[in-house]
Amino acid sequence: MKRSYLLTFATLAALAVPTLTLAANATAPVTITVDVSGQGAASSGLDAVVEAVRQSTISTQVAGAVVALHVKAGDTVRAGQALVQIDARAAEQQVAGSSAQVEAAQAALNVATKELERQKQLLQKQYISQAALDRAQAQWQAAQAQVKALQAQTRAAQTQSGFFVVLAPYAGVVSDVPVTLGDMAMPGRPLVSMYDPSALRITAHVPQSLLASFNASKAAVRFEVPGVAEFSSSQAAAQTQLLPTVDPVTHTVQLRVALPKNTATLQPGMFARVWLPGSADATQARMVLPLASVVRRGEMTGVYVLDAQGQPRLRQVRLGRASADRVEVLSGLRAEDKVLAQPLSTTLAR
Repeated sequence: MKRSYLLTFATLAALAVPTLTLAANATAPVTITVDVSGQGAASSGLDAVVEAVRQSTISTQVAGAVVALHVKAGDTVRAGQALVQIDARAAEQQVAGSSAQVEAAQAALNVATKELERQKQLLQKQYISQAALDRAQAQWQAAQAQVKALQAQTRAAQTQSGFFVVLAPYAGVVSDVPVTLGDMAMPGRPLVSMYDPSALRITAHVPQSLLASFNASKAAVRFEVPGVAEFSSSQAAAQTQLLPTVDPVTHTVQLRVALPKNTATLQPGMFARVWLPGSADATQARMVLPLASVVRRGEMTGVYVLDAQGQPRLRQVRLGRASADRVEVLSGLRAEDKVLAQPLSTTLAR
């Protein structure tokens, strides 16, 4: 009989995060005690993202094969420029058929018009009755109505034939073209994604617990976009908008911060951060560490914390705002934890 083994979450965590020990010949490591300040946070940081005020996913209203792609991702287009061409041969034949029907109806109307004129002349000479004239009048009206109906049908076919060329709704930049030549275009299927680079904004989600303090300090909102020189340091927001609804799942409210117009260094999707000054409780504790004590392993950010036996263990942390050579720790540490001050220069052995 095969034995089955159950791995607890603690065992999995031990396998995922290796335990490091001090080398035998290593000197005593320099440690620091996590400093918990009770002066209160000067600001509360929120993760945000840069997005375009106008961004569109363009599709078609008709079905057909894609026969031409006039743009690619990264192209700059003007308003009304052709983006995608869809096979319109069937629609063109429908327009030609409708036009022929209009010509036939127009010929029938001409005959009915001449017949009505003759019937009026005969009635004046009392060769026919009033009923005969009424029948001629009715036939002329029916022919006239038929012409109008077929003309409307032809105009509808001509309008529909224009849907086979997908046009840019405004001037902007093409961000994605998810189709290739020969693909079948269907109503609602994305063909081209584009955005207007002249108007960008930063979007963040404010927790419900910070709404009251945010409304009191709305004019003091600041933002930054790490990695972009022009916005690498926090700047005051010129205009903010707080949407009037709360997300029932995350219990957050969307905050929009307007960015300067025509900013070429920013692109939609960039990571940003929004700061709400004075939004934290005055008695809220803050944990601050030197930047030298932080280590990065791929996408994980952590610090080495000494356990009860005095051995360093890598612990994942979530960092906040950095200032000079220090950084705020939002989560992952407790008061009085002892952290290696310079783990990269400390001799460790597995």
